[in-house]
Amino acid sequence: MPETSPTGAATATPTPISAADLQARLEAGEAIQLVDVREDSELALARLPHPVLHLPLSRSQEWSGRIEALINRQQPVAVLCHAGVRSWHFGCWLIQEHGHPQVWNIQGGIEAWSVSVDPAIPRY
Repeated sequence: MPETSPTGAATATPTPISAADLQARLEAGEAIQLVDVREDSELALARLPHPVLHLPLSRSQEWSGRIEALINRQQPVAVLCHAGVRSWHFGCWLIQEHGHPQVWNIQGGIEAWSVSVDPAIPRY
């Protein structure tokens, strides 16, 4: 169910996608931008075996002004964090503040990826 604004209007939010569904799309060769909003230390512990754009939320002042140059509006964006909460917030911001047309939130984050796609990725 979409969120509502204080005026009662529907607010756009990211589309949930499972780690397994995203992996299948990536294996099929779909052009999907992966954005990881975790901290450096989290990325050092566990990372996807795919190229990602690393935009730690704690350092948003460093990259937020360049978001239009960093993320291609013509491709879907899949956002990742540890469990799916920070990525959901980033996805909401990307849709609501920048009008990005297609944003997916990886449900369960890197934790779900480790459990359902690649158990070689450490859990933390």
